[in-house]
Amino acid sequence: MIICCGEALIDMLPIEVPSQKEQKKTAYQPVSGGAIFNTAIALGRLGVKTGFCGGISTDLFGEQLCQSLTESNVDYSYSHRQASPTTLSFVKFTDGQASYAFYDENTAGKLFQRHNIKEIPTDIEAFHFGAISLIQEPCGTAFEDLVTSAKENCVLSFDPNIRTSFITDPDGYRQRINRLLSISDIIKVSDEDLSWLSPDTKPEDFAQHQLEQGASVVLVTEGSQGATAFGKHATLKLRSKKVEVKDTIGAGDSFNAGFLSSLSEQGLLSKSCLRDLTEQQLSLALDKANRVAAFTVTQSGAVPPWTEDLASIE
Repeated sequence: MIICCGEALIDMLPIEVPSQKEQKKTAYQPVSGGAIFNTAIALGRLGVKTGFCGGISTDLFGEQLCQSLTESNVDYSYSHRQASPTTLSFVKFTDGQASYAFYDENTAGKLFQRHNIKEIPTDIEAFHFGAISLIQEPCGTAFEDLVTSAKENCVLSFDPNIRTSFITDPDGYRQRINRLLSISDIIKVSDEDLSWLSPDTKPEDFAQHQLEQGASVVLVTEGSQGATAFGKHATLKLRSKKVEVKDTIGAGDSFNAGFLSSLSEQGLLSKSCLRDLTEQQLSLALDKANRVAAFTVTQSGAVPPWTEDLASIE
């Protein structure tokens, strides 16, 4: 099982609706989302036994989130339900690229604490974590404590997924990111993440440093330019699939799911196997990650594929 630890929220997606004077106006459609939530949904749809751990509201949006998890075969029994509001993220598109305005004060996700975490099974293959759930408190400390306590027992997959508009303490946040980078087995950063984390560092130098610290795989994504996987024994770069892009919401989250699901299918989701990944094994995982992300960007909002949908992505 892979447990995804982090935020579940509602993306308010802009849609155009006709007005009385036949002029289009903007309305907002509530869509289940959140970076870690999206990865959990994608893993469940790809047939991986998946759990979600985080704070989920008992309000109507929380019910929507739970329904979305259930429909995608994700077990959310490791989450904590409470009568606080759901985080809302209003989305703005510029040339297909999304920017976000978050409303997160006193929400169920932000108020999630370590003692809220249910007993975690001992047969966990991996924890996947990151994103805005590591910025806020007390949830940031709760998730850091959880994955740190598990670092010797299972694979840690980390995607910082930097959202600069959310960060109020850059120095403290960088310190947390660096602590978590130092214990992670799989690290995924986008070129935008890297420009904030270490603006003068080349991707290959960042990857080499993380591998020397103990990581087994470092993934660097560059949008339409593709992705590079740096392993201990091989480095591979694949260009993105050529598809018609509707928007990029959830692309990186789905990429993570594709990569993790391939490793799970290959029986490689263990610390020892990751250290010895061959070029062929790494290639299979990177290709699936690219295909899962490619399908997602053809949809409006974070709508990852089911396994059968991948046949449409060559």
